[in-house]
Amino acid sequence: MSQQLSRRHFIKMSLATTGTIITENAFNNKAFGQAPGIVISSKRRPQIPYGVMSGDINNNNAVIWSKTNKPAQMIVEYSTNELFRNIRKIIGTIATDKTDFTARLNLLNLPKGQQIFYRVLFQDVTDKNIFSKPEIGTFRTAADNKTNKDILFAWSGDTAGQGWGINPDFGGMKIYEAIRKLKPDFFIHSGDTIYADVPIEAEVKLDNGKVWKNITTPEKSKVAETLKEFRGNYIYNLLDENVCRFNAEVPQLIQWDDHEVRNNWYPGQIFDDKRYQVKDMSLLTKRAKQAFLEYTPIRFDANDPERIYRAFNYGSLLDILMLDERSYRGANSENRQPIASKDTAFLATPQLQWLKQKLLNSKATWKVIASDMPIGLIVPDGKVNFENFANGDGAALGRELEVADLLRFIKQRNIKNVVWLTADVHYAAAHYYDPNKAQFQNFKPFWEFVAGPLNSGTFGPNKLDNTFGPEVKYQSVSAGIKQNQAPSEGLQFFGTVKIGADSKVMTVELYNLDGKKLYSTDLQPEV
Repeated sequence: MSQQLSRRHFIKMSLATTGTIITENAFNNKAFGQAPGIVISSKRRPQIPYGVMSGDINNNNAVIWSKTNKPAQMIVEYSTNELFRNIRKIIGTIATDKTDFTARLNLLNLPKGQQIFYRVLFQDVTDKNIFSKPEIGTFRTAADNKTNKDILFAWSGDTAGQGWGINPDFGGMKIYEAIRKLKPDFFIHSGDTIYADVPIEAEVKLDNGKVWKNITTPEKSKVAETLKEFRGNYIYNLLDENVCRFNAEVPQLIQWDDHEVRNNWYPGQIFDDKRYQVKDMSLLTKRAKQAFLEYTPIRFDANDPERIYRAFNYGSLLDILMLDERSYRGANSENRQPIASKDTAFLATPQLQWLKQKLLNSKATWKVIASDMPIGLIVPDGKVNFENFANGDGAALGRELEVADLLRFIKQRNIKNVVWLTADVHYAAAHYYDPNKAQFQNFKPFWEFVAGPLNSGTFGPNKLDNTFGPEVKYQSVSAGIKQNQAPSEGLQFFGTVKIGADSKVMTVELYNLDGKKLYSTDLQPEV
């Protein structure tokens, strides 16, 4: 049996019920596409215009996402067989206009170490005999301790930024296809999933005289301010065939950064931007977060449905800790405060305590911290302020105090095999943090790997901050390159992580737009 959903079978299943209404009895007892039906106009049927997604895989659970066009009830059938024998059917929620007709369903207690094939349908709420055509997806659950299975996953960030949108002449957002072909178990999107503050124009003139031609929509033709416009930014990415094919076959763990709302935003920010009629950052953030939660396959926390930082276990080899470095930060500043306070908050105390506890309790060999911003690269915000932890060479100050506190804790508790993955800076790099070369030295050495962008302008390289002793082992761009290069220049990047089931060695590799390997390193686990 194929370990990935075959294109042949995908097409077969997608076409199986075209133009038919399946009765409830037939739906329960017949294989879809084989039940007798009545041919009617497709206008009466719920539609699934943007495919399906899976995400937030956690041990043996997963979230299934989709969107329809009218009030309809989500139904998910799944099986370990790609022909959908021995199926299980789960009835989900009713998609309404309150969520822009998006819906999600949690699949629980799935068999471990198995390829799961699923199909999503929507049942009309006014005529229970009318169903949408099925949309097919697949994912693999984490292996148990008895299953000898390597782990392979990918990560990157930054989609549709700097005005570089979907260009059909270029092949669309084709880096997603390069990642899909590697068949990763899952993908971490490290933030900037959209660029709500960057409109997409129909044409962009390139330095070589050619023209980059974008697909455009009304919602992507201006900065996002209304809920509809924020939703439209997510819909825009789903217009790309590469993205939809990727979504159907690669489950995702998604975090956000700044461009989901506005460049370099922080809570309570006061800004002056003539492009915006809405000047209330709290209102913009509320609308942006609602759209983010509607259009990503995130599992909602029962106690705090809007919390984005969360943890995932992928068997005995891997725990993933996904941070939210945007929602709880203090204002961007010169970032040189000598004492920790609400002004130096980045993760903030509750999230930092959560992270420490998760690291301390982890029984997995490797602990991956998914950070939407790098630690030791300087990211300025204007002439004097800073966007991330780093604030320039020297002792730990400002937001760096949180990093120092965390790194000290990891050393004191002898927590082993912690690796950081990030994006944000629009190039790829490998950094080794060495306490012997640092200004703050009370920590265990560790690695940080950077990837991106997925379909945005290329920038970099950023300056290093020596506070925690980072050393560049690899970077994909050189000093002095032209900034904001188009995706057509090929400088788009993603990374993969492979963990050997037997050796437990972590192999990290960085790739370019075409799936060409640029860098590789093996990390031996500390025992």
